[in-house]
Parts: sequence; structure tokens; C-alpha cells
Amino acid sequence: MTATLYPADWLRGLLTTCVLKTLEKGPTYGYAIITQLAEAGLGDIKGGTLYPLLNRLENRGLVEVQWREGDGGPGRKYFFLTDAGTQELATLTVTWQTFSTTVTAHLTH
Repeated sequence: MTATLYPADWLRGLLTTCVLKTLEKGPTYGYAIITQLAEAGLGDIKGGTLYPLLNRLENRGLVEVQWREGDGGPGRKYFFLTDAGTQELATLTVTWQTFSTTVTAHLTH
């Protein structure tokens, strides 16, 4: 699938919401998050963008980290949503839907 290239500032503004949504499915690690975002059509997110974001989410108490042994390889750092992260995702989703509706109405009139 060819990803649509969206303006970088749009993606920066919504990446937190998209990462939280990805983590809603359950604990996962960085490369898998990058892969899922790409499969969703958001393009190639670099580790240098994702990992600082995950660190900020951890510092805010929205995600927690757990090291897990690798199957025949190195261990991985898994990220999962906290209750606060689930609530933040719900809030951001409603806010985005309202904003999106407002912008669409403005652009179509």
C-alpha cells in the first residue's frame, strides 16, 4: 500500500492520539507500533520521532513500560496504556471528532 503523504505538522499534531490508539489493542513494542501506524496509512514514522513521544507519554503517566525476554533474541521494551492513558485517548478522540467536523464544515461552505 502506498501511503499518502500528509503535511508533517498534521501528523505531529495527531501522532500522540494515533500511538495511544495503537496501544489500546494491548501491550506492544516500538517497531510494532511503527509498523501498525504505517499499515494504517500514516507513513514511515521514524524511531527518533516515536521513542521520545513514548517517553513523554510515560512521564505523563499515560503509558507504562515493561521489559520482556525475547524469543531467542534480545529483550524488548513493551509499552501499554494505563487507565489515565485510556481516558486521555477517549478525550482526544472526542476532541478530534469535534475538530474534524468543524474543519470539514468550514472547508465545504
